[in-house]
Amino acid sequence: MKSLIRTLALLQRGIGNYIRKKPYCVSFEVTYHCNARCKHCHLGGLIEEHRAMPEIYGERCNQLRPVVAQVSGGEPLLRNDLERIIEALRTPNRAPYIVVTTNGALLTKERFRSLCKSGVDSYSLSLDYPDERHNEFRRVPRLFQRIQKLIKELEPEERNIITISCVVQRDNFRDLIAIAKLAKEWGVNINYSTYTWLRTKDKGYMLTKKDLAEFKLIVARLLDFRKRYKNLFATEYVFGRMIRFFENGFIPDCRAGQTFLIVNPDGTLSPCGLINKKYDTQEEIIQDFSRMNVCGDCNTSIRANSEKPARYLMRDNLWTLLK
Repeated sequence: MKSLIRTLALLQRGIGNYIRKKPYCVSFEVTYHCNARCKHCHLGGLIEEHRAMPEIYGERCNQLRPVVAQVSGGEPLLRNDLERIIEALRTPNRAPYIVVTTNGALLTKERFRSLCKSGVDSYSLSLDYPDERHNEFRRVPRLFQRIQKLIKELEPEERNIITISCVVQRDNFRDLIAIAKLAKEWGVNINYSTYTWLRTKDKGYMLTKKDLAEFKLIVARLLDFRKRYKNLFATEYVFGRMIRFFENGFIPDCRAGQTFLIVNPDGTLSPCGLINKKYDTQEEIIQDFSRMNVCGDCNTSIRANSEKPARYLMRDNLWTLLK
């Protein structure tokens, strides 16, 4: 459980951002380099890029004042100065809540603790299958075994700040309950997001209407699992959006650039991770992009969580903070 001062500070920032129409979540994509070549992602391998210094990300964080600062990529652990980046984003006992999103291949027990000391609040650790199929899907040898070994080396209180993040797609939706059970066995949390074809232009991983009846039954079992074990973050509202997205292939009213946005590796801003543009201010994004945005082709985790109605945002995030 977070300190009362920190919890109140995060809630105050959330209410203030709702009133002022500021972002709830900003994803600091500190590099687009990645050591994996995941089948559902457009990134992977070495990419020519200019990377900002940690202080630039800190300045961006102070300007945008998000409730949650997600540090991702690419693979953020490829940056040797990641601890300095975390320190630049962090304000002791205040917002933002800092989440590192990683595939886990480079995350050792020692690096886990070093990043925690720098100010990381939680880790979002990608897992698509409850077994060795994950290695082939991410194209990283023995990745599943590495993740399992890391978690088993950590203390119970350390495991409590890890969330297994699973992208729901046609090849793995029948494994979602097994993944939830594995997370419970490991003593970590579990969350689900939806595959989007925008990354690769491959619609083959989208659930079809023939799959949806079975998927709805699986969702019902997952919601029951959530009530019983309290380690599953995705709510009935989030799962309902997943079902609608797969039914229609579209979720309207995207709020990219408003409730969430991206800081690129070079320190410029983009409305989302799938539309790579370079802006200097959020106001420029809203004027040039958000006001005319009609995209509805994704329902990624950052979008699904940032677009919740206020009552769900308050309830779900308070539940997270009090864990």
